[in-house]
Amino acid sequence: MSIAFQWAERLDPTRIALLQAVLGGAVLGSAYGFQYLGGLQPCVLCLYQRWPWWIAIGLGLIALMLRGNPGLQKAVVALASLAILAGAGIAGFHVGVEQQWWPGLASCGGVSDMPMTVEALRRQIMNAPVVRCDEVAWSLMGLSMAAYNMLLSLALGLGGLVLLWRGGADGDAA
Repeated sequence: MSIAFQWAERLDPTRIALLQAVLGGAVLGSAYGFQYLGGLQPCVLCLYQRWPWWIAIGLGLIALMLRGNPGLQKAVVALASLAILAGAGIAGFHVGVEQQWWPGLASCGGVSDMPMTVEALRRQIMNAPVVRCDEVAWSLMGLSMAAYNMLLSLALGLGGLVLLWRGGADGDAA
């Protein structure tokens, strides 16, 4: 058996919850670091991609407090995994917008309503998003931050569900 599978065999719901919370914190820390330290302003879809991670962190922390109730703990970890998978969907949508496969949301830089007064036009211009969703602001090896988020979210979300399923009905794999 490979080292990766031996390591995965020891992941019970408590460890999966901890992993989800810690990795969620690392992902959000990276995003906020790019934003506040690196000056890379997020678009609307980038901001939407953060919500599932916040939810997964919260559910992971709740699951850590449910160590005495394995069934409920396992259900909460599964919900955290599903939240992360929802984030993969948002990130995948964002990748499609970046690649021009489909249009983004109206809030991604387009004009939504025609202003009726000069003051309304001024407010709309001043409040318009500066960062467009269909432009890749940063990439590494040809993959955007949204693509990396999608891949990581798929791996952690599906991985959490698979590990829970392999752990058995009682929620204790260790």
